[in-house]
Amino acid sequence: MLDIDPTHILVRYNVKLESELSSDEVARELFPSDELLSNIVEAVFEGDEDEVIITLKEAVKAGKDPISLIDDALMVGMDIVSRLYDDGLLYLPDVIISSHAMTDGIEYCKQISGKTHECKGTVVSYVVEGDIHDIGKKILTVFLRSNGYDVIDLGSDVPIDEVIHAVLKHRPIMLTGTSLMTTTMYSFMEVNSRLLENDIGIPFVCGGGAVTQDFVMNYELGIYCEDAAIVPKIADMILKDKSIEELREQFHVH
Repeated sequence: MLDIDPTHILVRYNVKLESELSSDEVARELFPSDELLSNIVEAVFEGDEDEVIITLKEAVKAGKDPISLIDDALMVGMDIVSRLYDDGLLYLPDVIISSHAMTDGIEYCKQISGKTHECKGTVVSYVVEGDIHDIGKKILTVFLRSNGYDVIDLGSDVPIDEVIHAVLKHRPIMLTGTSLMTTTMYSFMEVNSRLLENDIGIPFVCGGGAVTQDFVMNYELGIYCEDAAIVPKIADMILKDKSIEELREQFHVH
């Protein structure tokens, strides 16, 4: 477990809003007190893939369990990055760079331990058939993976049959679809119908340049999302057994 006083962090973290600390200074207020863990967290925060491996090796040599380091250090570093991104102190490239560093660290820990790190849940993600614009999907994949979810990334221009096959095969907690163009987003309705025909009632999170909340609300499983950073929060609520109606209400865009 991390040696952190949550109350102390909350107070110090809120103070930064008034004291105009830099993003680096704010992050360091959130680093764990354990030096070995703190070094790994810092490497993830900086997005330094080589330093992540170096600091992991040092921690393992000192007796830390590799799999425990995933939750106690790698995920902690990524959580700090995500929190600062939410507060506008970091930008999307920062999140992506840190995510790559974290992913390299996770693979290293799994490799040397010979064990499997249990993910929070599986999500299937795709861009609709006829649409090759996948930047939105790539971004939400980064956020999901950096928050502990396994993402089955089907890519772009994905036929409906392939989407349904992937859902039946992997049994995800939710499906995410992206569409940039108005001419392609109507396939969301067909995917929704096919899921229901197969007795699959998982939340179907949809977004993209052409997609509107009013459109997504027209089908039973649809949940609208206009910001990729929100997708892991939706997934977290699904794990807490929130219904589609509750998710729609909680993440409604006003």
